[in-house]
Amino acid sequence: MNILVTGANGQLGSELRQISGDHTNFHFFFTDVAELDITHPDAVHVFFDKNEIQTVINCAAYTAVDKAESDEPAAMRINAAAVEYLANACNKTDATLIHISTDYVFDGKAETPYTEQDEPAPATAYGKSKLIGEQNVMAECSRAFIVRTAWLYGRTGNNFVKTIMRIASEKERITVVYDQVGNPTNANDLAHHILKIAADENYGLYHITGNGICSWHEFAEEIVRLSGLECEVAPVTTEEFPRPAPRPAYSVLDLTKTQSVLKVDIPSWQDAICRYLKGRK
Repeated sequence: MNILVTGANGQLGSELRQISGDHTNFHFFFTDVAELDITHPDAVHVFFDKNEIQTVINCAAYTAVDKAESDEPAAMRINAAAVEYLANACNKTDATLIHISTDYVFDGKAETPYTEQDEPAPATAYGKSKLIGEQNVMAECSRAFIVRTAWLYGRTGNNFVKTIMRIASEKERITVVYDQVGNPTNANDLAHHILKIAADENYGLYHITGNGICSWHEFAEEIVRLSGLECEVAPVTTEEFPRPAPRPAYSVLDLTKTQSVLKVDIPSWQDAICRYLKGRK
């Protein structure tokens, strides 16, 4: 199977590249904007024709949540329009599209985990652009998986885990918000899950995150504890950290459909962060 991975230099794309050698039945094309600019539809179609692409894992995304508030056209170009081009190319060639989306399609006002049936209501420009991307996939491609994830961290790029480890090693006391909750997700685990479903045909919308719920504060405490750092992690409110784009207070995604339909075994977020930190030593 010929698999195109877009956004291959990001957190998830890098993890897919890392484990690709274990999947000898797949032939991967790892691309980022230098190799394939997915915002140009002609370039997408030429790449498909030349390489006989059978599956696309779209990890490419505009993820600067705050910057998107003042640069919405750029977010729309990558998160919405480019996704439409990929979906159209997949539909024309009977290829499968696995598109990565986000918890930000919801406004975070719920009190129970969001299911795939819940109505999206994005509160940010980033979330709106990702929702339109989802809608474009559904409209253009019949052989598609939309995978919503949240609180992603990996070995490549910047993320919450790396930030906490850095500042906790420099300071005796740090502050982290306690009134935002969600599901931390190890990018390596997500990469394995995605390659598992690449040969599946139960197309549709799915939530895949780490298993279990915590606040950013609880997550930070666990990172500091497992890292053996001597640093106090003090709780603060979201109001004490104003941002251009509002953060969802409740970002918990329900995993029931993924576990029952796709038969994906999802480890706890505590197990995942423990393995991640051990792998960095």
